[in-house]
Amino acid sequence: MMWAKDDPHSALPRIEATVPLRQTPLWAVLERRLFSVLDTAWREFEATYCGPDGRLTYGGRMHHRDGVDDFYEPFFNWPVLYRLGGADDLLASAKRHWVGVTAQLTEFGFVREEYEVGYDWFHQGESLNFFYALCAADPDDPAFRERALRFARLYADPARGNYDPAVRIITAPHTGSGGPRPGLGTEWIEYSAHQAVMKPYGLPLDDLPGITAWDDLLPAENARRMGDAMQQRLGRGDTAVNLAATSLVTNAWLYDHDPQFANWVVEYVGAWRERAAANGGLLPDNVGPSGTVGELHHGHWYGGHYGWAWPHGLHSVQAAAMIAAVNETLVTGTTTGLDLARVPLDTVIAHSVVRTDAATTGSMGWGWAQKMNIAPDVPVQLVPYRHGAGGWFDLHPVPLIYPVWLWWLTSAAGDRERLEALEQDAGFDWRETKWFQDKEEQGHEAPWVSFLLGRNPGYPEDALTLALAQVAKRLALMRATPYGPPDDDIHWWQRLNPVVTEVLTHLLTGAPPALYNGGLALARVTYGDALRHRPGLPDNVAALVREADADGVRLELVNLDPDTRHEVVVQAGAFGEDRIDHVTFDRAGADYPGDSHDYLIPEPETQSTSTPVGSHRLVVSLPPLHRISLRLQVTRRAQTPAHRSFTHTAPRSDT
Repeated sequence: MMWAKDDPHSALPRIEATVPLRQTPLWAVLERRLFSVLDTAWREFEATYCGPDGRLTYGGRMHHRDGVDDFYEPFFNWPVLYRLGGADDLLASAKRHWVGVTAQLTEFGFVREEYEVGYDWFHQGESLNFFYALCAADPDDPAFRERALRFARLYADPARGNYDPAVRIITAPHTGSGGPRPGLGTEWIEYSAHQAVMKPYGLPLDDLPGITAWDDLLPAENARRMGDAMQQRLGRGDTAVNLAATSLVTNAWLYDHDPQFANWVVEYVGAWRERAAANGGLLPDNVGPSGTVGELHHGHWYGGHYGWAWPHGLHSVQAAAMIAAVNETLVTGTTTGLDLARVPLDTVIAHSVVRTDAATTGSMGWGWAQKMNIAPDVPVQLVPYRHGAGGWFDLHPVPLIYPVWLWWLTSAAGDRERLEALEQDAGFDWRETKWFQDKEEQGHEAPWVSFLLGRNPGYPEDALTLALAQVAKRLALMRATPYGPPDDDIHWWQRLNPVVTEVLTHLLTGAPPALYNGGLALARVTYGDALRHRPGLPDNVAALVREADADGVRLELVNLDPDTRHEVVVQAGAFGEDRIDHVTFDRAGADYPGDSHDYLIPEPETQSTSTPVGSHRLVVSLPPLHRISLRLQVTRRAQTPAHRSFTHTAPRSDT
């Protein structure tokens, strides 16, 4: 059923931390150190690479549309950091960068009315991560609310031309504020073998006569034939990656719960689910203009743009399926539709093999092997990412982010068993924190999940140490290159973005980071500063989610401040969608600090106490140098998810 809007709570339950901070946890010190270093890092990036209006300092030319996302990506997680507890002025800076970059891209001709004129949703999703995070960080801002609703209507309103309700399709792979844009743009009028960067992905279409290998694209005539076929077949109709558009509409729904937006999400995802059911449960990647799967691909369920056959397969299709399933879960309150994402994952796992050449097989294998630091002779479970006329191919390790999301959403036995089976055949110790950073701010799911399951107690300290090293490396790179991108490389800034939030997201919210190709950020818990009326942890307060299961969350809060009381609003869920039924917490006796004549520092005696809550929020009061351990008994998805403010002030706009 659909959600009904819940009544606002007039007062929040409150509990008091009474346990003195006898032993300062190392994780708490490292966590607050990371907040401090990040505050320096984003300011330095801004001063080094940005103009006064927030745009990136760039003197080059934009020759094609593949780059709009790259101008937003360097800032995508800045609002995430603010929402976790970053500096007060970080929010205004992040908004300024969004507005400045949007104006910059408008001047380039790629953005109209503040939105992408028309491009694929693999890249649009990357662009919009920044926007979604800003909406979640400050729901009171009327300018971003207006934008969210206006952008969503580009798809939810059939009059804009991007969606055809008669056949329930997004009408082209390239859509946006300019409406559907048939074709793939001018850069692929010819598809030549001379573009070496695309060679690892092979032929975009494998059924053109006389073009069976990459070098067959060397003759200009064949390059033109391939380009023509791509424009006609890959550039028309609907494609599975368009499912990421559901985040744009869900984000708007979170403001006012407009049924038009919820109904659109359910209708569009439902159409793809029906197509998957007709394909044995496996999500196809293409739908023709008339609404028929395979209409432009000789009846095949594979072959669409950013689909199963080319260029990334599972990497793009699974992301879109997972994003859509999450959004449907938000607007309906049920997880019954998650098979849209389960079946593709289980299908490729069923075709897995164990091999020792993970670094050299697969179109993206070298990057995975470098990040994971796996020795060449180590057996690793590999799954096929792509499917063409010859069946499944292009072997890579299982992308753990997707099975982790399924387990995180449900806590179901089957989803946990999938994880345990993958761990058994992984080829590496899941408890080890690998020292790498990815632009997507993910990749360390294995040691974090091991921690949540009680098998990796050292993860918080290891991961925070890693995060500090990640920032240090980015700062060193920035200081070595205090100028614009070499060779006008538009991907350069995202590689130097010094804001790292993956580890903080794990430890503070008990959730994986948002899916990078356009997912909304979810959480088991989020925080607000009750005294400063803003989201995020107060200064000098640290938080750690130690357990997150079907029934609740175990959470620790520590006030490292020697002289200031802080009050933390603890919210269940990213959007207040969960209800805290009861809270159990530790309460100290009167034995601390003891008699001044005693040499020993006593261990405070504690006992457990429980109190009902019945709300999505409660306030925890933390005296100076005190801590508290809480077990929140939670009913998941019991309330209407919504963009919920921590400010308790009238709506405002900073832009």
